[in-house]
Amino acid sequence: MTPSYKEITPAERVLITIIVMVGAFIAILDTTIVDIVVPKMMAPLSTDLYGIQWVITSYMTAAAVGLLLVASLGKSYGFSKIFTVGVAIFTISSAACGGATSLAEMIVFRSLQGIGEAFIMGSAQTILFSAYPPERHGLAMGIFSLGVSFAPALGPTAGGFLTEHFSWRYVFLINVPIGTLNFIAALFFLRELVPYTKKLVFNFRSYILLATASISLLIMLSKGQQYGWFQSTFIGVLAFVSAISLCLYFLSEIKSKTPLIDFSIYKIPEFGLTMGFHFFVLGFAMYQIFYLLPLYYERLKGLPTFDTGLHMLAFAGFIGIFSIISGILSDKISPVKILFVSFVLLCICSLFLLPKLNYWLPAKEAAILTIPFGIAMGTFFAPMAALALRPLGDKAGLGVAQMNYQRFIAGSFGTAIATNTLEKRASFHFQEADSLQNFNYAHMFLEKITHKLSAIFPEPLATLKAKVLIYKWQELMAYSLAFQDTFRYTFYYAALGGLFLLALAYQQKFYRRPA
Repeated sequence: MTPSYKEITPAERVLITIIVMVGAFIAILDTTIVDIVVPKMMAPLSTDLYGIQWVITSYMTAAAVGLLLVASLGKSYGFSKIFTVGVAIFTISSAACGGATSLAEMIVFRSLQGIGEAFIMGSAQTILFSAYPPERHGLAMGIFSLGVSFAPALGPTAGGFLTEHFSWRYVFLINVPIGTLNFIAALFFLRELVPYTKKLVFNFRSYILLATASISLLIMLSKGQQYGWFQSTFIGVLAFVSAISLCLYFLSEIKSKTPLIDFSIYKIPEFGLTMGFHFFVLGFAMYQIFYLLPLYYERLKGLPTFDTGLHMLAFAGFIGIFSIISGILSDKISPVKILFVSFVLLCICSLFLLPKLNYWLPAKEAAILTIPFGIAMGTFFAPMAALALRPLGDKAGLGVAQMNYQRFIAGSFGTAIATNTLEKRASFHFQEADSLQNFNYAHMFLEKITHKLSAIFPEPLATLKAKVLIYKWQELMAYSLAFQDTFRYTFYYAALGGLFLLALAYQQKFYRRPA
């Protein structure tokens, strides 16, 4: 049978790439652009901060559950059809989100949007992989990584601009014209490049069990900080349900003749070891840093949302540039070598550069210090995907689905760890400042501030404002040190991923590219 990439012209390949990239870009952009406008949605939807968090949680859980469907549906009906349906679901649900009038409506529509994103992301890489010859798979993944890694960094800027000049609803509505054009293009020009069976073979029992485990785990991770983790019965029940469902899922897979996931792909060293590296380095290290940076600019530095986005574009540009460069290099040298460059840069950033980000550092200097992190991310995605998917052959679709599912799970772990570490270290430094404070010096400092404020306010009010000022300053310093600690701790998670990279290097006989 003639390989699919030989059946299309160069012009068709370019068109397929554009269609897939636009769909993937708007889907990934939506994961960060919405985070920015969440506080502004509370009043129109008549809810509080904890209620509005379900807008993010519902999207994340629906996307994870949707990804579990993609490999089976793509194999049965074709990945191009799954992509096209995903764009349609995402576009329609975006319009519905833009018109939502209650929290319940928003949660339902965001869940549908998450399923649309899962169908898009779970099929996009498989389509690109099939459209390019093996010797250009690195380039294909580099192009894909350009959109996937650049879109999240653009989210805060785009979200801030749309909110300040229009309305928070335009964060969703902007997807409608782009998604509609993308759907029409996909419907008419996106060919089926991956063979499919036209017969659905699907293990519903395993799917329900794994979906239950995933939903329980993701809700537990997103709500753990709010409920006090395992001090809460709610979190304990979620952990129990997740663990039991996961055990029953594995029992179901062992007994089934048609397992939901073909775990034999993890026996392929390139895929199994790369997924271990991907899990710790992306989910536990890079995602933590990506989550912390906007918090640093907004919460500690006090920058507006739009300015935060502009400062994050400093490293986002380098992500885009080095995604293409690393993709091209992955076709010429071993991807393991490029991943070593990415890993070393990440370690340098987490140990030496990012811990320099504090309250006193000018925002422009902070943006410059994040550029090596952008290079680390830019040299990560393309070689990682090329290395993992290259040996899978016709099982590449399953590999893509697993990669994206793992991205959601690991990213949720990383975000939860970053939030917990930041709050704990801030509390530690605040209490440490209290215990080390010299009482006489503190009293003199309080009197000095009170004296200056008494020229403006009555003495009782001046004393109260002076105490509040000292408390706020102490809190600010505690968070400044906490951000430095949390950035530094990401090194340890990256180091765990480094063990898998060393195993990959050994497996490939010290960087010798496999035939």
